[in-house]
Amino acid sequence: MIKVGIVGGTGYTGVELLRLLVNHPEVALKAITSRSEAGRPVSSIYESLRGHLDISFSEPDPALLASCDLVFFATPNGTAMKMAPELLNAGVRVIDLAADFRLQDPALWEKWYGMPHACTDVLAEAVYGLPELNRDQIGSARLVANPGCYPTAAALGMLPLVEAGLVDASSLVADCKSGVSGAGRGANAAMLMGEVGESFKAYSVSGHRHLPEIRQTLSWVSSGPVELTFVPHLLPMVRGIHATLYARLRDGAGDLQALFEQRYADEPFVDVMPPGSHPETRSVRGVNQCRIAVHRPQDADTVVVLSVIDNLTKGAAGQAVQNMNLMFGLEESLGLRQVALSP
Repeated sequence: MIKVGIVGGTGYTGVELLRLLVNHPEVALKAITSRSEAGRPVSSIYESLRGHLDISFSEPDPALLASCDLVFFATPNGTAMKMAPELLNAGVRVIDLAADFRLQDPALWEKWYGMPHACTDVLAEAVYGLPELNRDQIGSARLVANPGCYPTAAALGMLPLVEAGLVDASSLVADCKSGVSGAGRGANAAMLMGEVGESFKAYSVSGHRHLPEIRQTLSWVSSGPVELTFVPHLLPMVRGIHATLYARLRDGAGDLQALFEQRYADEPFVDVMPPGSHPETRSVRGVNQCRIAVHRPQDADTVVVLSVIDNLTKGAAGQAVQNMNLMFGLEESLGLRQVALSP
């Protein structure tokens, strides 16, 4: 059994991790930390876990966490990079669901997150946890940077085109929409249902923190510079991301449907839908799945890719469990075979 600790168990990604891990056949939950809720039963805050989890929140005790085989960080940005080095030195593997280890350039991190990086030496060994791109590296990693939700949806939709050199990577567009859970569980007036309900808006048009992450991921597979216009939007729903992705095709693009089907043929959590499909966010609610459809409107030179995920599952906790399975040599889909809720 893998002895697992979770730092920051009170947020939405933390409880999503718990929902998945309580039924994982190879996991023993040893610690779930929260300074504000220490001593309180986890199920008293999240009643959905009653009868499934008999453990209380604890202080983030370094000795307790060091007794684990793996520690997940479901914490605000800037927390994991302060604690991870000590855990790694104790032989504990780490998966960070925040952004502390996603950007390889410390100066770029500081520009977008407003603080200097606390452990640049550790940052250098972090593996970006997108299994569809870095599966082998994840399997041998001590430290995995779990991708962001928008970057997961956008990268999976763009990867086959950029890898094959079929699009102009200097003029990519990602038009993405997310449910309100992507903003976290903290009190925020802008996220109240009275503010979000019956409304729809763009935000961070001048620059969102996930922009450099998407650009970095695509640059790893591109033969030329990657330039991306990324505009996120807020939808009046709880879960889900819908990414509508645009790119200008080069001559001789060929059969795009076949390209996507072949690229993801062996991927357990990417579903390339039949030609003409329009995937819906509700089709991935609560599951570690990305559904993709590729279109070429009027057979012109613009390709449109539709990519949907659950931001809390494939966009966060589910992908983290997928990475854990790879790190410990388990079947990749273990504990992740749920069927999406419908309706």
